[in-house]
Amino acid sequence: MHKIQTINNLAQKGLDCFPSDKYQVGPDLSVVDALMLRSHKLHGEPIDERVIAVARAGAGVNNIPIDEYAKRGIVVFNTPGANANAVKELVAAALLLGSRDIFGGMSYVQTLGDIEDSAEMHKLLEANKKRFAGSEITGLTLGVVGLGAIGAMVANMALELGMKVAGFDPAISIESAWRLSSRVQKVDSLQALVGVADFLTLHVPAIPQTRGLINREVLARAKPGVRLLNFARDEIVDLPAVIESLDSGKLAQYISDFPHPELLGREDTLLLPHIGASTREAEENCAVMAAEQLMDFLENGNIRNSVNYPDTQMARGDGYRITFCNENVPKVLGRVLTVLADHDMNVIDMVNLSRGDFAYSIIDVEHKPGPGVMSAIHNTENVIRARILGPG
Repeated sequence: MHKIQTINNLAQKGLDCFPSDKYQVGPDLSVVDALMLRSHKLHGEPIDERVIAVARAGAGVNNIPIDEYAKRGIVVFNTPGANANAVKELVAAALLLGSRDIFGGMSYVQTLGDIEDSAEMHKLLEANKKRFAGSEITGLTLGVVGLGAIGAMVANMALELGMKVAGFDPAISIESAWRLSSRVQKVDSLQALVGVADFLTLHVPAIPQTRGLINREVLARAKPGVRLLNFARDEIVDLPAVIESLDSGKLAQYISDFPHPELLGREDTLLLPHIGASTREAEENCAVMAAEQLMDFLENGNIRNSVNYPDTQMARGDGYRITFCNENVPKVLGRVLTVLADHDMNVIDMVNLSRGDFAYSIIDVEHKPGPGVMSAIHNTENVIRARILGPG
């Protein structure tokens, strides 16, 4: 029986994925195989040595010490793309809010509570509606920074709205490229992108390489009057640079899902309370995806959508399966295979992949390894953690 501790409120649809005859799932479990969470911060929190996996029901993993966990052989999963449609729809709303003063108009109407005569109200509205006039987005250029699951959906959506779309992503995957319309113009640099964009929308993860990506230098090259949308991560923008650009008028508006005290009360900002993925559908999609990835790892040793170990999958056969995490240095796999050979273990199939400083292997063997085999693998130099799984 696998045990999974849940942290935060997770969509029941995801929790229902775990068969009750194989899994015990709940918030009050202590000795567990895995953790499943949303936004709870694990930095500095002790977790049991028996935990081998952490699944985040969402894309960002800022709340998880992924490097520390990698060193302990704990595989960290996220759910990229599961909330993509929710974010895409909110970006669509932000484009319209940014091009027309919808919020200002709605707020003005709420000030007319003392007027009881509808004719008088209509006359006043007609006289003042020009204050909230805006422009259409058709024909304007949307610059998309990051063309992954969300960025590709946003780009395609903007094309359907009649916008021109340019995109920049130096690390676009083949899968993302297939999702992207051929009408999206690809540019070679962020500086080139900001020079043509009327709206600039961010869809990159918060990693060291993207921290402060939108800075003074980038904004200085931006097209005058550009509107910046941030529904990705707070750390991607240099806030003082954004405020400076707003004050100068170079940046016409900042629309963000990450409010700051310094931005409150400004007429050139629209701030939302981090609701990009706050839909029932997105929360369910994330929870289901996290649950499925955990089950595949716990039962089959397969890794899909890990942020600290390589995606590694192999179809199950009739034999037993050995998996192990190790430091990515030479000869580790060879030493493990020598252990198997010394114990007369016949290898049926195997896969070995690496990612940065760490590697992961799946080895199917014909017979059940005895305690001596697993002990020898555990004690192999540079092996961090090893498991044995029964027939699939």
